[in-house]
Amino acid sequence: MVVEHEAQGALQLHQQVGAFAQQSGQAQDIAKAQALVRNAEHYENARVFAQMVSRACSCLPNDEKLFICTGGGPGIMEAANRGAHEAGGRSVGLGISLPFEQEHNPFITPELDLEFHYFFVRKYWFLYLAKALVAFPGGFGTFDELFEMLTLIQTRKTKKQFPVLLFGSPFWKNVVNFETFQEWGMVSPEDRNFYVHVDSVKEARDMLIEIITEKYLQGDAEGHD
Repeated sequence: MVVEHEAQGALQLHQQVGAFAQQSGQAQDIAKAQALVRNAEHYENARVFAQMVSRACSCLPNDEKLFICTGGGPGIMEAANRGAHEAGGRSVGLGISLPFEQEHNPFITPELDLEFHYFFVRKYWFLYLAKALVAFPGGFGTFDELFEMLTLIQTRKTKKQFPVLLFGSPFWKNVVNFETFQEWGMVSPEDRNFYVHVDSVKEARDMLIEIITEKYLQGDAEGHD
């Protein structure tokens, strides 16, 4: 787990050596420290976001309560489970057995801490349980889940038209040029409505709660399929 003050300290330490760092081959260390700062900020945003959502959902009737669900691992997944835990809420961890992956994070509600051997079974339960997807900056696994979800919505293999929020537009717009899909005719113009960029915890929280309330908590029969 990387916390923000530790990442900032690492960056400041490397910046102090300045030109010497460049000459002595420490430029790579500076880049790593800068990445730690960015990742620490995302960790904190995910933690606070999960806190806010958990507190809001705790006020719902028992048969309408919603919970944070992650892949159960470290990093952003840990941050989300941690935020829910700190808010006094329950959260789900759908882990996967991998030879090089760390153990499940300790903030998952124990009875909701699950581990899968096959990715496809794990993905089924992600989709089956999901009412929304909030994707923070991540690697191949994040993109795998994101694009599979968008594909299922696009092809109407799922009746649920749940919201997909991409947190941190500088990352997403730099890594994926979504507009190029449309320019090349690979997706329809209306497919761009399947996702929305958000850049603050409050914006993400307000948008998610508004959409969930409209789709799932006001008698929308299709939303409950």
